[in-house]
Amino acid sequence: MKKRFLLLLFVVSLGLVSCEKSDDGKYADYLVARPLTISKTEFKNGVDIIAPLPIQESGKIYAYQDYIFVNDKYRGVHVIDNSDPNAPKKISFIKIAGNVDISIKDDYLYADSLMDLIVLDISDVNNIKIVNRLENVLRDNIVWPADADFYEYDGVDYENEVLLGWETVTERRLISEYEERFTRDGEIFALAEAANDASVGQGGSLARFKIVGDFLYAVDSHNINIFNIQNLEDPKDLEDVYAGFDIETIFSKDQYLFLGSMRGMYIYDISSPATPIFVSEFQHGTACDPVVVDGDYAFVTLRGGNWCGATESGLFIVDISDITNPELTVSYPMDGPYGLGVKDEKLFVCDGDSGLKVYDKTDVEDLVALNHFKDINTFDVIPLENSLLMVGEDVLYQYEYLDNEIKLLSTLQLD
Repeated sequence: MKKRFLLLLFVVSLGLVSCEKSDDGKYADYLVARPLTISKTEFKNGVDIIAPLPIQESGKIYAYQDYIFVNDKYRGVHVIDNSDPNAPKKISFIKIAGNVDISIKDDYLYADSLMDLIVLDISDVNNIKIVNRLENVLRDNIVWPADADFYEYDGVDYENEVLLGWETVTERRLISEYEERFTRDGEIFALAEAANDASVGQGGSLARFKIVGDFLYAVDSHNINIFNIQNLEDPKDLEDVYAGFDIETIFSKDQYLFLGSMRGMYIYDISSPATPIFVSEFQHGTACDPVVVDGDYAFVTLRGGNWCGATESGLFIVDISDITNPELTVSYPMDGPYGLGVKDEKLFVCDGDSGLKVYDKTDVEDLVALNHFKDINTFDVIPLENSLLMVGEDVLYQYEYLDNEIKLLSTLQLD
């Protein structure tokens, strides 16, 4: 009897293996996004300053004086004392529901809380105070996870809940289901469419907030949201400027704003800062990208292989010497790049799981590799005057500049 049972078990297991093999051509691993929600009551009371917490999902970084601020996606901001770059330490957590971006001027911190703009006084970093909340001024500020292959958005109680953002997980799905997703999920995209002085901090290339003079520019998926912050405690919400679709990042240089989108790079003149005027665009197809500018060139990373549409990833270097007619100079293949930065002759590229890549960009048509820090996950960088900040998967890295390379100064585990 026992032998018969074992034989039956063996036959069944063979069948399962056979089915699994036959399914190999039908299934693949995909990234699935599910909504993160919060009650409306909790959202309205969702700003607080509390003791340091472990990070859940590291986002963008921001540097201001002796402090580093690291976004914890949709949860708030970790405050880090960096007076000793060799031994940075977390000192507090600013809880802000739905937060993904900040910007700072003269000790006033501006942060998004979904559609609201929060103003905090950080003049005493050990006693941060909430001084203002402008409601419904960031009207299209839901950040859609462009990397996702599927969206599961059923079950949200819009009467009592607020959509904070999305969490993504890897799941095995039918390839045929993936191929049909554009028809089924088209309604999602229909919904989605309904030079620094010492007093201003510095964000990375993935920032959606940018302070220039007395103005704060905050991009959402479609618009440049403009605020006059001459009175730092009481920003004035000015008229938005429509900028197109799928806007993701903002960078400023001289009198221009450079917007990175899934479709291209858009350039706006802010000589009249309250009314940005469109100048030109560089179209690169469809891909996820940030942009930074140095001299006559814009440096753009394109990340393919996801909902952004592109199949290949790379670094594009665009000649902007004629600001009205940007033209591609050269492109270099990359594996899966995110943020990037420039400092003098050095170019830093966060190439995702392929690590941090450092180049000499003296001749943009012949980049020279200086360093490659492998075996680390990289997201965004901020090249400061004396050091380089980089955030990866729950780790903050700091490097010092050397003549022809950079050297690791310290790491801080954020989790």
